[in-house]
Amino acid sequence: MPIYEYQCLECSSTSEYFIGTQENEQISCKQCGSPKVEKVLSTTAVLTKTPRREPGKTCCGREERCSTPTAGSCCKS
Repeated sequence: MPIYEYQCLECSSTSEYFIGTQENEQISCKQCGSPKVEKVLSTTAVLTKTPRREPGKTCCGREERCSTPTAGSCCKS
C-alpha cells in the first residue's frame, strides 16, 4: 500500500495516509476531521549504504581531496 501526504484546507495540518485499492476511500483530516484535504506532492526517500556528508567535504570531513583514496573507505590515516 502506498503512503500519501494530504494537507487539510481547513486547519493546514499535514498527515500521512495508507491508501488501499478502493477508489472511493474517503480521506479526512486527522486533526480536525474535515473532509477538505488535498494531496501534497512530496519527494521520495532514497536509502543508500553510502554515509551522508556535508556538501564540499570528503567522506572523512576534510575540504581538500584525498591524496590516495581507496575503494570502500576514504582518507585512512
